[in-house]
Amino acid sequence: MRDRRRFHCGTRSGCPAPAEVLSCVAIIAWVWGGASSGIAEEPASVARVAARPERSVAARASAAMRVRELYRDAPSQWPPPHVDQGVLWTELGVLPPVEHPESNPFSREKVLLGRTLFFDSRLSASGKLSCASCHDPGLAWADGRAVAQPPARQPGRNTPSIRNAAYRRTLFWDGRADTLEQQAEEALLNPLEMAASSDHVVGLISASSGYRDLFTAAFPEGGVTLSRAVQAIACFERTIVGGRSRFDAFLRGESQSLSDAEMLGLDLFRREARCMNCHHGPTFSDGRLHVLGLSFFGKSNEDLGRYGVSGDPADSGRFLTPSLRDVTHTGPLMHSGIFTLHGVLNMYNAGMARPRRNGLWKDDPLFPITSPHVKPLGLNRQDLSDLAAFLGSLEEPLDRDDRPRLPDAEPPIVNAAR
Repeated sequence: MRDRRRFHCGTRSGCPAPAEVLSCVAIIAWVWGGASSGIAEEPASVARVAARPERSVAARASAAMRVRELYRDAPSQWPPPHVDQGVLWTELGVLPPVEHPESNPFSREKVLLGRTLFFDSRLSASGKLSCASCHDPGLAWADGRAVAQPPARQPGRNTPSIRNAAYRRTLFWDGRADTLEQQAEEALLNPLEMAASSDHVVGLISASSGYRDLFTAAFPEGGVTLSRAVQAIACFERTIVGGRSRFDAFLRGESQSLSDAEMLGLDLFRREARCMNCHHGPTFSDGRLHVLGLSFFGKSNEDLGRYGVSGDPADSGRFLTPSLRDVTHTGPLMHSGIFTLHGVLNMYNAGMARPRRNGLWKDDPLFPITSPHVKPLGLNRQDLSDLAAFLGSLEEPLDRDDRPRLPDAEPPIVNAAR
């Protein structure tokens, strides 16, 4: 069995530098070249695609006019997207109303309790970490770091935003939770995260008269339990939804809310750039897990994604498709947190990384196979700029960092600069 050492990406030797200082070519070379294994990996044979010619100013303006005409009607009338056979895609659209599960129905009292718990660092074993430590409203409900804190997870992973998590049926990069209740409990009890225990959480809440009052209002039928605390946190998280972007305004009929570059980017996103193979529907995610060749297989910071949960070799290197809503506010990007948006687009344009199965890995059943949905695109610099512009139209207004007063405690200090 190969030694599977695990270190934090970007914090130990053998990890690639942040995308700000690496070109797309350098990152691909790092993934393909045996940086820590001593084995020279070569990219699989993928047909290179030359970048298509750039347009003149007049040609771009004419193309933008044509695209506006194509997209002037409702999304159901838009041109069909470029997706591979068998992809069950859903058209882009506005976010639907949130559905709260029957097992955890909505109530204002439950949301108030959950919001208070969400910001209370006393729930953690150290007394220093709250849910908001990694999901900061002032940072688009993410944390702005490459990998999450505390840096005990091996290897480190980027913190996804919880905005619009209410629509998710699969949570965490490796898909190990099916509900927000499971996600909240995992974060509370995981020794690599908040490291709390059920007794600690229940004891802290029960010892506070303020929390007891909040619990009685939210759950009049019973007392304090970990399960109810988790339900309250999940109920609050389901209220953190978007839908205020300029693209949402466009979908609601405000045709001038998108610039010419953003309109060209929308058409590229749906067609030539092939993004809707995985990023579709109102959330811009298919909710599935895919292999992109970025597991750093055989390296010191190897992360095999879903395989660590399922134990199925077919899941090696699979990671959940993130939502692209608010993507410009939630960087750095990808599960390893080493990419800027510019770097991600360059990687997709190149067809992502494709390590070759050879040497010691020739017969390794865990060798990840990059998804066939990812192919070299041949987009030019204008195209990539237009795609980035369109993704910028998905940006949401930042929420106020309006933290609640914690029961039996002085109100936390809020950074006035936010």
